[in-house]
Amino acid sequence: MKKKKIGLLPRLIIAIILGIVFGMVFPETLVRVLATFNAVFGQFLGFAIPLIIIGFIAPGIGELGKGAGRILAITAILAYVSTIFSGTVAYFANSLILPTFLTDRTFDVSGIGEETMAASFIEMNIPPIMEVMTALIIAFTLGIGMAAIDSKYIKGFMDEFQNIVSKLISEIIIPLLPIHIMGIFANLTFSGQTAMILSVFSRVFILVIALHIIIIIIQYSVAGTTAKANPFKLIKGMLPAYFTAIGTQSSAATIPVTLVQTKKNGVNEGVAEFVIPLCATIHLSGSTITLVSCSMAIMMLNDIPLSFGSYFGFILALGVTMVAAPGVPGGAVMAALGILESILGFDQTMLSLMIALYLAQDSFGTACNVTGDGAIAVIVNKISGFKLEPKEKLVDIDID
Repeated sequence: MKKKKIGLLPRLIIAIILGIVFGMVFPETLVRVLATFNAVFGQFLGFAIPLIIIGFIAPGIGELGKGAGRILAITAILAYVSTIFSGTVAYFANSLILPTFLTDRTFDVSGIGEETMAASFIEMNIPPIMEVMTALIIAFTLGIGMAAIDSKYIKGFMDEFQNIVSKLISEIIIPLLPIHIMGIFANLTFSGQTAMILSVFSRVFILVIALHIIIIIIQYSVAGTTAKANPFKLIKGMLPAYFTAIGTQSSAATIPVTLVQTKKNGVNEGVAEFVIPLCATIHLSGSTITLVSCSMAIMMLNDIPLSFGSYFGFILALGVTMVAAPGVPGGAVMAALGILESILGFDQTMLSLMIALYLAQDSFGTACNVTGDGAIAVIVNKISGFKLEPKEKLVDIDID
């Protein structure tokens, strides 16, 4: 009798628990061993992300046929509207709730941004063959081109390339993800950074996570109504992607799991393989909620006036600016620093506090991002003329 493997979700939970325990009891040398693995694996993930984007988006667009251009535009509009809507909801929620427990005073951020995490034993640089945005443009060009000329030879090549990328995901990335996540949590616990920052802004973080959950429910209520499906069942199907994102802190690095769970929810394979890698770059509803909430908290703490008329321009700019964020932890806040300074008037001290606050809970915003990607895929699936056909197992990538 074949022994049943432990599923991905239980492995992720075990990895998180072990990471916290190891971070508390391990000496620095052993934490550095885990940090070394994370450094190497993180570099490998960065190298693989452009390959995943091209390997899935280009064949996905080609599979959709001559209507691909329309689907591309619809997906981009849905992603942007979802991001702006999330930021707007966050603004009004924070306007009502934050003043009840935040007082007008300025924080002393000296020391918060210092590097206290255990360092890797080695420095390894595995540069990707191209930037994420370059990979997206290449994938769009190839996919739309294949659809426009009904290409057979290029499509055949891209299908085989997709199979190679799928093997890379199923045989290397998926099995190593729990170890990577364990190392991340061990290092965070060892450094004490997260505990220090959360002790200061715990109430803000609770509000942020509550807003994430509300937005996910709204997204899947719309998706479920559109596709005539139970929204909570769809959300349950995306939980492995949610927990994976908590560990990876990267929408792009979570693409393999998000893709598998979206297909299991019944989205057409061609639609899923097009929408999920695309939305990993352009749909950042959770990150927007986090950035809006943290920036508003800092402004209130420093007694800076707030009005929706002036702040909405920041939200609109945020939805575009974060598309340039790399698929790495903290990429969204790094991409947003320019508009935080230019539109909201943040000085260097406020920017430092913003980075510290954002990075302390970046994983939850990322988890909201990738979970919302699945909702957009369900809507695009319906618009493309497909019905949801839930699957228990998949041939290409099996995470069980």
